[in-house]
Amino acid sequence: VGGCTALVAVSLQGKLYVANAGDSRAILVRRDEVRLLSSEFTPETERQRIQQLAFVYPELLAGEFTRLEFPRRLKGDDLGQKVLFRDHHMSGWSYKRVEKADLKYPLIHGQGRQARLLGTLAVSRGLGDHQLRVLDTNIQLKPFLLSVPQVTVLAMDQLELQEEDVVVMATDGLWDVLSNEQVAWLVRSFLPGNREDPHRFLELAKMLIHSTQRKDGPTGEGQVSYDDVSVFVIPLHGQGQGNSGH
Repeated sequence: VGGCTALVAVSLQGKLYVANAGDSRAILVRRDEVRLLSSEFTPETERQRIQQLAFVYPELLAGEFTRLEFPRRLKGDDLGQKVLFRDHHMSGWSYKRVEKADLKYPLIHGQGRQARLLGTLAVSRGLGDHQLRVLDTNIQLKPFLLSVPQVTVLAMDQLELQEEDVVVMATDGLWDVLSNEQVAWLVRSFLPGNREDPHRFLELAKMLIHSTQRKDGPTGEGQVSYDDVSVFVIPLHGQGQGNSGH
C-alpha cells in the first residue's frame, strides 16, 4: 500500500549494474576517483517529464493545480504582473503575465529538499503508492510516479581494482548532510588504518551513519540528518576478474 524507493547493485561477469528508482545514491570511491553511479529522481530533477505528462493529460490535475513552475508561490497581487516561469518544453526561464489560472497551487513546488510533487511527495520514481492521493482530494499521485529505474553499468574488468575500492550505497539521509567528496574522504581516512579488521567495511558503514548524527562530525560541517539513514559499503576487489559474480 505504501511507497518504496529502490537502489540495486548486481555484480555479474566483470560488470557492476546499478539500478535506481528513487532518491538514494550510489558512488564509487577509489584512491584517486569518486564516480557517481546513480542519480536521484525528485520532482525537481524530473520537472520536464512531469510537466509534459500534465500537458498531455491535463485531467490529472483536476483543475486544482497548474503545471507551470514559478520561482515563488504567486498571490492575487501578482495578477497582470510579469513573472518568470518554466514549462515542460523549456530548459530555462521566460516571462509571462500572471493569469488567474496561474494562482493555482503548482504541480512542482519548492527547491532542493523542499521540492514536492503535488505538494505531497519528495520523490518522482519508486514502487507502490497506488492509493496515494493529495490531501483532502481524489487527485492521485501514481500517474506521475515512474517505476522504471535508471541503470548504470560499470565495467569492473577494465579497472585495476585495489583492495580499498568500494561502492557506497545510501539513502538520502546520508547525502542530505554529506557530499560525495566528504564521504570519499571518510572512506579513505578509515580503511587504510583498519586493514586487519575483517569487519572493517561494516564498521565503515556504521561510522558513516554516526557521522550524520553529530553536530561536530569528522568533516567539520556540523549538520545533522533527520531523515532515515541506511548505508552499505561494498568492496569491489576481486569482483572484476571475469568471475560468475555475486
